[in-house]
Amino acid sequence: METNENRYQYWADELDALRATGNLRSLPAVRHDGKWIIPEGQPRMLNLSSNDYLGLAGDKSLRQEFIETLSADNLLMSSSSSRLLTGNFRIFEEMESLLAHLFGTESALVFNCGYHANTGILPAVADEHTLILADKLVHASLIDGIRLCTAKCIRYRHNNYEQLERLVDSNHSQYHTLIIAVESIYSMDGDITDLRRLVDIKRKYPNVMLYVDEAHAIGVRGEQGLGLAEEQHCIAEIDFLVGTFGKAIASAGAYIACRKVLRDYLVNRMRPFIFTTALPPLCMEWTLFIFRRLPEWKERRKHLLSISTDVQQAIARKTGIAPASPPSQIIPLQAGESLAAVALAQHFRREGFYVLPVRPPTVPAGTSRLRFSLTSAATKEEIQHLVSVIQHI
Repeated sequence: METNENRYQYWADELDALRATGNLRSLPAVRHDGKWIIPEGQPRMLNLSSNDYLGLAGDKSLRQEFIETLSADNLLMSSSSSRLLTGNFRIFEEMESLLAHLFGTESALVFNCGYHANTGILPAVADEHTLILADKLVHASLIDGIRLCTAKCIRYRHNNYEQLERLVDSNHSQYHTLIIAVESIYSMDGDITDLRRLVDIKRKYPNVMLYVDEAHAIGVRGEQGLGLAEEQHCIAEIDFLVGTFGKAIASAGAYIACRKVLRDYLVNRMRPFIFTTALPPLCMEWTLFIFRRLPEWKERRKHLLSISTDVQQAIARKTGIAPASPPSQIIPLQAGESLAAVALAQHFRREGFYVLPVRPPTVPAGTSRLRFSLTSAATKEEIQHLVSVIQHI
């Protein structure tokens, strides 16, 4: 007779296999103190694995300033409903109005998280008459959204605009709509998309649309911090301009800036929006507080770019691999196999830097790496120490 333990043996064996290859994950026990992180039983380290790119999440004075704006009227901990029922609080509409104003678009729509946005938008708007052309390295959330579509999808080689244009040219007449789906800054390699090149491709065909995920660019790029689309002066050309609040913006949630017809369609067809309890209004109050001040943090963005350049150049000198140009705040250091990446991460921890290994299935087998995710809260002196450690590994 089968025992209860035998019922779980398959999963136990799978975990053992992950452990043997250095790919087993577990939740870390850590405490946070601004830009520092304190793993259980270890000294504090500079946190280089967070997405707090502007240092806002760890800014205690900023939090105190926000707390002073709260009262019993706006200290609402739950929306208690989806927005289509009773959860459409004034603060959501105020946030969307500000987003539309800042981006110069007809409208905007807020979601609970970036994963909801990317798994919900494409299945809502793409059908069997749609072809999605997605960069090979788009985020898992976009891949999952594509899998939920009835549309056909072709994945093209990463940032290979020549191949993309050939695919557009050979397929545009066979479909009602073609949607090119990309990230503006890629989460694992930190390299940057030439959005202007995509706009040039789009302009040649009347049925091509652009979907750009600005998750790692919003807040840190552009004169006003509005992302790579602002920096490359092409916001108006992007049909689905998507971003998150959970990284540089130091909050939770996501958004799309778009034409009003698309917003209205998503409200009616996007399942993760329709069937989800809305974000807590208090969370949206904080997001609005941050977004109103986003243009003020130009020096933080300038400092982040400067230290990113320092680290990128140090890794290029060490590895002989030409650095990406222009740089971003996400900088990989290739290690190869997963066990090697784990050992390298432990070395940096001993030197006072909390940087985590990135392993399969997040990246392909044999390409495990460390992912330096920099924050403007780090000082030049701290980054120079990091550069010294890189030079001596």
